[in-house]
Amino acid sequence: MSATRTGLSGTDRSSELRHAIDLTGYYPEVVADGVGTAVAGEPVVDFFLHHEPTFERDEVRRHLSVLVLTPTRLILAHTDEHPGDDLLPEPYTSTSTEAVRLSSIRSVVVTRMSANPTSGRPAVAEANMTLGWGAISRIDLEPAGCADPECEADHGYTGVLNSDDFSLRVSAAADGPDAVANMLAFAEALSALTHAA
Repeated sequence: MSATRTGLSGTDRSSELRHAIDLTGYYPEVVADGVGTAVAGEPVVDFFLHHEPTFERDEVRRHLSVLVLTPTRLILAHTDEHPGDDLLPEPYTSTSTEAVRLSSIRSVVVTRMSANPTSGRPAVAEANMTLGWGAISRIDLEPAGCADPECEADHGYTGVLNSDDFSLRVSAAADGPDAVANMLAFAEALSALTHAA
């Protein structure tokens, strides 16, 4: 697994994004075509790549997520590889892209897991980034109760409505030493742009 990201600056990072896609070695022409079409000529402000294997029965397949920030949008691109099937007998890839206006992003949730939290500067060993813009909502319900342990009344249900359209988990152990820092920096850049949107 690997992850790549560039920092914010005032310049277009399109060529750096293409170079990072090439470095993954994961169908670079296919991935670059999908990402480039979704970016649609806008300047690339920042990006993050996360390459990971997925396990399905006795097979290992690869998956690449590419997150791109433009001045107005967040682009999410996912490329998977598949063995042949009834429709396409030869092995093939599928790439899906989504473009989200920065003004539509409602939440950027970042969870950090730090090792040795009492040390002077604890290292973040793992991080989760969850983004919500209202395309997908999930309700978690559970029976409601009261403080009386003897109470047998029906108190209905209580729940939480979550908007988690995209989630990504990166760990130093699985993704390498720079992956967590790179994702946290991307999340910071995304937060800054959504604040300004």
